[in-house]
Amino acid sequence: MSAASASTSTSLAAANPAPLILASGSRFRRRMLQDARVTFHVVTAAIDEPAARADMQRNAPATTPGEIARRLAELKALAVSRLHPHSLIIGADQVLECDGEIYGKPRDQVEARAQLKSLRNRTHTLPTAVVLALDGCIVWHHLAIATLTMRDFSDNFLDTYLATAGPIVTETVGGYALEGMGAQLFAQVDGDYFTVIGLPLIPLLTELRRRDVLME
Repeated sequence: MSAASASTSTSLAAANPAPLILASGSRFRRRMLQDARVTFHVVTAAIDEPAARADMQRNAPATTPGEIARRLAELKALAVSRLHPHSLIIGADQVLECDGEIYGKPRDQVEARAQLKSLRNRTHTLPTAVVLALDGCIVWHHLAIATLTMRDFSDNFLDTYLATAGPIVTETVGGYALEGMGAQLFAQVDGDYFTVIGLPLIPLLTELRRRDVLME
């Protein structure tokens, strides 16, 4: 699979790496880092993401979905960085865009069902951003974009999926999780798996090695 991506770094590796903090309450991002054997702490950023996203769209309607994801990731990282000086903060965010419409996390299963029916038999993109902040400054950022096409699944399958997935569908943009039965929603996925789940992991690990946070 392939994905469009871009990253930027603005400082050199530190001789003594800073403590690492994930500024996200997402269990998916936490699990990815844990499975990769990265040592970190979790400090959830006190950010109203829906309100911040709506404000961006209202005040800067030309802002691209990728820019929205990056700015939200930066808001999270900077909010935690101000409270934890000298720590390296990971911020991440993801938005779902389909034919110019931005989708967020559904509030309940009813909303998740409506979103999935809206995305059925259509192609959408998942711009996913990850940033690093240190002492109140963004020192690195990366954006990856995955493209996914849902198949024309039946209403019966959708009902079965929602009943099987349970509350997990309210934790992801668009109302689906690719893991497990969620894979059956799709006809095609073009992009890095980690990006789809919510964190461009490989570029992040590369930057953490460059900064001597992880072993070469």
